[in-house]
Amino acid sequence: MKQHDAMYIDGSWRPAEGGGTIEVVDPADGQVIATVPAGSAEDVDAAVRAARAALPAWAATPPPERAARLTALRDQLVARADEIAATVTAELGAPPAFSKAVHAGVPIAVCGSYAELAAAYAFEEKIGTSTVLHEPVGVVGAITPWNYPLHQVVAKVAPALAAGCTVVLKPAEDTPLVAQLFAECVDAAGIPAGVFNLVTGLGPVAGQALAAHDGIDLVSFTGSTAVGRKIGALAGAAVKRVALELGGKSANVILPSADLAKAVAVGVANVMANSGQTCSAWTRMLVHRDRYDEAVELAAAAAAKYVPGEKLGPLVNAAQQDRVRGYIERGLAEGARLVAGGPEAPLDAGFYVRPTVFADVTPEMTIAQEEIFGPVLSILAYEDEDDAARIANGTVYGLAGAVWAGDEAEAVAFARRLETGQVDINGGRFNPLAPFGGYKQSGVGRELGRHGLTEYLQTKSLQL
Repeated sequence: MKQHDAMYIDGSWRPAEGGGTIEVVDPADGQVIATVPAGSAEDVDAAVRAARAALPAWAATPPPERAARLTALRDQLVARADEIAATVTAELGAPPAFSKAVHAGVPIAVCGSYAELAAAYAFEEKIGTSTVLHEPVGVVGAITPWNYPLHQVVAKVAPALAAGCTVVLKPAEDTPLVAQLFAECVDAAGIPAGVFNLVTGLGPVAGQALAAHDGIDLVSFTGSTAVGRKIGALAGAAVKRVALELGGKSANVILPSADLAKAVAVGVANVMANSGQTCSAWTRMLVHRDRYDEAVELAAAAAAKYVPGEKLGPLVNAAQQDRVRGYIERGLAEGARLVAGGPEAPLDAGFYVRPTVFADVTPEMTIAQEEIFGPVLSILAYEDEDDAARIANGTVYGLAGAVWAGDEAEAVAFARRLETGQVDINGGRFNPLAPFGGYKQSGVGRELGRHGLTEYLQTKSLQL
């Protein structure tokens, strides 16, 4: 077991004020693999004060110099990519290949994109007789989740630093080890002391202290809608800005003209990726009634390929395992037909859940309305495109989705009807420059690319 006894504050490593620790568990076997400091409100205050002290100089640093520091940070992430992947596999349970390609690879691409944006962005522009300045919002409190523990860190920290903001990061308590590694990369990249600070700790303690701190100008949070509401209320009381990336219940709409076999295979893979622990997962598959039975058979066969402990990793902890199994039992109780998987634990050790597919799901069922956050797919039938749009838009969420059709124009036309922040057309690839964020209760604001950078900027107009 590795013991981390310090947090990164003001350019140095220091122990927590209270001396408490948090145990980090390997979800593949339930064994404790490390400890990290349990930061307190006092630790948060020290980190915020360091960030405020560093803000004037960093905000005044020319954008090309900020871009150079971000390039150096990206290079550190590249150099330690194997270590990053192994760390995420250990604390999250993601299969090694997925950790290397996604958990290590995507943050590298995102960090590099913000290095380029910092150098090219028009932080000053002329509009008529006015000069408009785009200035850093100030000190950012970043609170990140456990499901993509490095990507979510980089998706907040990189644009904040590119904008000229300073940052205090509170990572999820289940997956803090890769955040510790990230802080080492920040230090090695030569980013000045106080510009980035790391406080590990529990959400109700360190997270709440960070969200409520008077020295924080913007809170950027990714996590559940329930916690997002609480953070929004704390920030609202102080009239500070928030960026919230919250829950999802995304629809994968397969139109009659689509290549059904491909759409179903990719749809199942999307739900099983990261063991279903993805806020944007297409957990509702909508298929025309005429092709419904065929789609169900294809989905059940595809799910069977995701063997727990091999292609399918564990869930992050025992509570999440119990939660997901409870949803599977709820689906059965409400009349959904189980065609793959089930609530029984697939292995004797670890927090695994069977890859599960439900048929005969109706829109009002719990498993069609609530975010499960596990490898569980619901397949719903629709009568026509109007019915499909009604079902797809019939939840409180609107984060992502997909549309499949024989013709791209047909798919795009239907995608325009969806009340969601991002739609993949016929399996369109992930684009780190495209804005990501939700409609309705899926959040406020956007991450990634130019739109992600502007979340960390405020605008000043000089009337000449």
